[in-house]
Amino acid sequence: MLYVVKRDGRRAEFNSVKITNAIKGAADEISYNLLESEKIELTQKIIKRIEKLNVEELTVEQVQNMVQETLLENGHKPIGVAYANYRKERTRLREIKSDLMKAIEQIGVETDRDNANVGNNFSSKLLRIASESNKWFNLSTMPKHLSKAHENGDLYYHDLDSYNLTVNCLHIPTKEVLERGFNTGYGYLRKAKRIDSAAELSCILLQSTQNDMFGGQSHPDFDNDLSVFVEPTREELRKEFEELGIPKENIEVAVEKKVNRMIEQSMQGIVYNLNTMHSRAGSQVPFSSINIGTPDNKDAALICEKFLIEYEKGLGKGEQPIFPNIIFRVKTGINKEPNDPYYYLFKLACRVASKRMNPTFMNIDADFNKEYYHKGYMPATMGCRTYLMSNCNGEPGTKGRGNIAPTTINLPRVGILAKGDKERFFSLLETRLEQASESLMHRYNVLKNLRIKDLPFVAGQGLLKGSEGLGSDDSIEPILKQGSFAIGFIGLAETLIALTGKHHGQCEESRKLGEEIITFMRAFTDKLTKETSLNWGCYATPAEGLSGKFILQDKKVFGEVKGVTDKDYYTNSYHIPVGFPISIIDKIQIEAPYHKLCNSGHISYLEVDDYPSPEVVEDIIKYAYNNSNISYIGINFHIKYCRDCGTYLKPDKFECPTCGSSNIQGVSRVTGYLSLDERFGPGKYHEREDRLAHTENHKKIYAIEE
Repeated sequence: MLYVVKRDGRRAEFNSVKITNAIKGAADEISYNLLESEKIELTQKIIKRIEKLNVEELTVEQVQNMVQETLLENGHKPIGVAYANYRKERTRLREIKSDLMKAIEQIGVETDRDNANVGNNFSSKLLRIASESNKWFNLSTMPKHLSKAHENGDLYYHDLDSYNLTVNCLHIPTKEVLERGFNTGYGYLRKAKRIDSAAELSCILLQSTQNDMFGGQSHPDFDNDLSVFVEPTREELRKEFEELGIPKENIEVAVEKKVNRMIEQSMQGIVYNLNTMHSRAGSQVPFSSINIGTPDNKDAALICEKFLIEYEKGLGKGEQPIFPNIIFRVKTGINKEPNDPYYYLFKLACRVASKRMNPTFMNIDADFNKEYYHKGYMPATMGCRTYLMSNCNGEPGTKGRGNIAPTTINLPRVGILAKGDKERFFSLLETRLEQASESLMHRYNVLKNLRIKDLPFVAGQGLLKGSEGLGSDDSIEPILKQGSFAIGFIGLAETLIALTGKHHGQCEESRKLGEEIITFMRAFTDKLTKETSLNWGCYATPAEGLSGKFILQDKKVFGEVKGVTDKDYYTNSYHIPVGFPISIIDKIQIEAPYHKLCNSGHISYLEVDDYPSPEVVEDIIKYAYNNSNISYIGINFHIKYCRDCGTYLKPDKFECPTCGSSNIQGVSRVTGYLSLDERFGPGKYHEREDRLAHTENHKKIYAIEE
């Protein structure tokens, strides 16, 4: 009796019919006309080979090897090749299954840290298990050369688990939706009439939107959008006070006092809600961003002011709010200079940022922002740095639009492969750009199979531009044409070291080459926009988990290359390496040109030691915006506070000076959003350890201004 040992160790009796069926299957696969007698003859030859071995058992692999060899040796090469390909595909699927099982086993112990805001509870683990499953499905169904590029680390398809399910992010048309009302699926919510209901519904908008998308959500003009609900609130209060018999001469004072209080409570509610609505997959709160700072009227200014004050207060014990990410827009003539009408809001924003790291700041005077501002379109961005203004398929601007999906190029690998040859580098880069664009076009063709009913809130309720007039069974393709497709990059610094021996913070040659590389990428995406009639952009990728993933893959291939793969992370996008000592002034001047080039998203961070004063924050922002074309800036420092009483600690302290507790929480900025220290992934954990502050250079800023 002969037994066949299966791959899982089980033994089964040898059955020659299975061999005949395998031969038949391979022949049918290529429509090869193989006679029944030939199948039997080949089977008998295989049996004779087995009998000569004189063994009691064989492995599946041994039997399959004999089948393949017999086909090739007996004039049936096409069938043999087809059978070999079948085996390879089955092996690949088994490996996928094996890897998936290992991933699920690991997730059962602890979720990974690809996303610094994912928890470690049941819903988080369930999310990761589902995520891993759909990742493997998408890799197995896309063209093999595309899946290979992702798996071997040439490219990275962001949120692969959502590849076939939804789109990335959205700048919500907040005012427009609140003024008409909306349905979250269980009933219609009437349009807001007062500021308190508008504020509450603005949170529900963020919450409901994130359930349809994998990325972040933004209120792109929050203070102006909510301001339209302030005057109707006054009118209602006047009527109420008149009915109560309050003297007319006292009503206006009472109304203003009440309106102020309502706005304060509403803004506090927003801060609390956006840090407690654990409705996002993985037990996360919505990745929310709020753009403020350029009010059109006194009511918008009041909302901006109250919101900043309430964010500054923090949560119940004064803890640091993680969300929303706040973008304060700075504009000459509005808020930048002492004689501007809303300069006091800029001062307040600097004060809040000096304690909370939020807001970040956006320069509306940067020429590419000013261009749209003068056309009546206010630029906005998000913590994930999504930026889009141009539109080859309609009206420009942000509302109702977002990034559809990004693909990131492993730029350091291209630098290593070029071996110092710049001509070869740009040739390889062009190949990677073509692969990246092919992957996004494939994703586009997959996503256009979705229907409006697959995005029931953002598309069904008309939040996404392009959804107008579409029915529930219509394709979302018109929406895809309004959004943008982003080709991103990581590790420009390491790429330059691989090519020249120095990064762009170390020498002028590398500085020029860095700009040349990203200019090349931008030219490629501009060309794609013309060729495909889709919106393409160059993206300074906010590499969170990816910063550690790419470098691990490259270490396995190339070993430790000095200055390139000899640490645990690649430097984010075009940034100067975090451990390199450089002045704030130099960092601003070197990184500023990339903001204009990266038209799908960009940010620069300026690291300071300890908690900066409001004056230092203002000096940094003003220097940057007066002396460069830089746009989006965040001031980074390490926040520490006592979980028990909310007291803030100096970075070098580990015990609360107020209550003596050692229950201390750290907060840092990762990519664009704030995060609790313990939720950082391995790459970002090591990056944060290496960060050097630029405190010694504030004097340079003062000297220049003087």
